[in-house]
Amino acid sequence: MENSVRSFFKRSTLLCLILWLSGCAAIGLTVPAAAVSGSAAGVNYSVTNNAYKTISYPVADVETALNKALKKMDIRETKFTREEDKVSISAATDTLDISIDLEKVTPTVTKIEVSAKKGVFLKDKSTATEIIVQTEKNLQVKK
Repeated sequence: MENSVRSFFKRSTLLCLILWLSGCAAIGLTVPAAAVSGSAAGVNYSVTNNAYKTISYPVADVETALNKALKKMDIRETKFTREEDKVSISAATDTLDISIDLEKVTPTVTKIEVSAKKGVFLKDKSTATEIIVQTEKNLQVKK
């Protein structure tokens, strides 16, 4: 009995360590970007380390501001798709594959979600956050 309990704890500890090292230990948690950068206040991260934020602008306005931000950051758009309430953009740099989704919440509210991947496992949260920050700056200039 004692050996099976000890074995259970060893396996549980090993599993927790593996999940923690792979980044899966943060299931259900989001990290406010204010802890990362003052200018990125309000940007959160999903379980899969995608940066996201809901902003009070129509999808068309956010799309225009996003395109301007990508151009300013020298990020090239590689694919564009539009569905009923969603715009998806694939983009790239020399080292990153970037996915951006703009989702209509209401006619005047849009959720923006950005994933910047380097290879299969690594995510660049700072670049994803900066895309959202630059998009917001472009929207505020428009006012």
